[in-house]
Amino acid sequence: MLRESIGDAVMTIAELDKPQSKAVAEPTRRPRVVILGGGFGGLNAALGLRNAPVDVTIVDRRNYHLFQPLLYQVATAGLSPAQIAMPIRRILAGQKNATVLMEKVEGVDTGSRTVLTANRRLPYDYLIIATGARHAYFGHDDWENTAPGLKTIPDATEIRGRILSAFEKAEVTEDPELRRKLLTFVVIGGGPTGVELAGAIVELARKAIVRDFRNIDSSTARVVLVEADKRLLTAFPEKLSDSAKRQLERLGVEVKLGAAVAACDGNGVALSDGQRIASACVLWAAGVMASRAAKWLDVPSDRAGRVIVDDHLHVPGREGVYVIGDTACVKGTDGRPIPGVAPAAKQMGRYVAGLIRAGLAGKPVAPFRYSDYGNLATIGRKAAVADVGRFQFSGFLAWQLWSFAHLWFLVGFRNRIVVFLDWAWAYATFDRSARLITERRDR
Repeated sequence: MLRESIGDAVMTIAELDKPQSKAVAEPTRRPRVVILGGGFGGLNAALGLRNAPVDVTIVDRRNYHLFQPLLYQVATAGLSPAQIAMPIRRILAGQKNATVLMEKVEGVDTGSRTVLTANRRLPYDYLIIATGARHAYFGHDDWENTAPGLKTIPDATEIRGRILSAFEKAEVTEDPELRRKLLTFVVIGGGPTGVELAGAIVELARKAIVRDFRNIDSSTARVVLVEADKRLLTAFPEKLSDSAKRQLERLGVEVKLGAAVAACDGNGVALSDGQRIASACVLWAAGVMASRAAKWLDVPSDRAGRVIVDDHLHVPGREGVYVIGDTACVKGTDGRPIPGVAPAAKQMGRYVAGLIRAGLAGKPVAPFRYSDYGNLATIGRKAAVADVGRFQFSGFLAWQLWSFAHLWFLVGFRNRIVVFLDWAWAYATFDRSARLITERRDR
């Protein structure tokens, strides 16, 4: 009896010890933060979690962070792609809690809290969607092949190739009508991208390459900017819109306001007023549509496809899910949607990172408030407009401010130096060194 009692006691002690030793050996799992998109919003969210007790995974279908505000300069041969982009892995190399995956997102399962990619399932505790926006053709998606938009480096190199090829083809043709068509460039959309593109193309034609050809005079190129609204740069005060129009026209750009595009094909565009412009190079800068995030989450969106979020950038009904940047529809203190610009995306990224850190510490967080530091848009050499606080000005001073701001916000000290030197050289000589026509492999 005593032997059996001792044996039972030993078994009981062994059974108690077993789960206790297992509990001690098993480490506590840290919260998992998955960030979709390596743009301004996603990158700032990741950097904001640098010292947080979380594991961060940033997913992007490309391996680089792109400084989109200068993409038009790649499209017009002013800069090379490497000068405005940097590998995401390099940016986050010193952040020990961050992992970078080059993957294409195919969906989100909010029930199991998992991100679906082509190769894996990524579980999350917090999900930050910062997948940006794409071109919107207002129901005419067939226009995309004729009039490419400008959102990515492949877009920029494609546009650069079309612009430069038009001059090359004009040089070898003996047909005057075809030559006029080749030397006519149409930019659709009078927002910052459209204004910047139009100004850069006319400067390219009249300054940078004017001595390069023998059979054509590139300075005779016609650049037409088409805007359906009654003024350019509608996000700016009216007097700056008028100034932008005058500065463009002084450069040599034809500005057509109140004229919507009715048709677009390989021969040019037809406008709502009945006018037709023959052109072999039509570029699209008229509208954007948010990524497919609203469909992934199965939640309401606005007309541009942006996910409607609350004032903490959280998606109602989707626990732990936040949407920021161009993908989010969030209203400012004035009741209007916050614009899809880089400063807003950066502020949203930093805010959500702070919100997650505060949540882990059990601290409350005030609603997101966008700090609007103003708007800048460049038109050309020594020509720009600036709306900064109570100050509104244009011309050379606005151009200097635009140049300084864009250099400052470029990622990487090396990129800042290289871009500054390229700009200084171009300012002194009017030369643009990135005049390469690169072919797509699928052609």
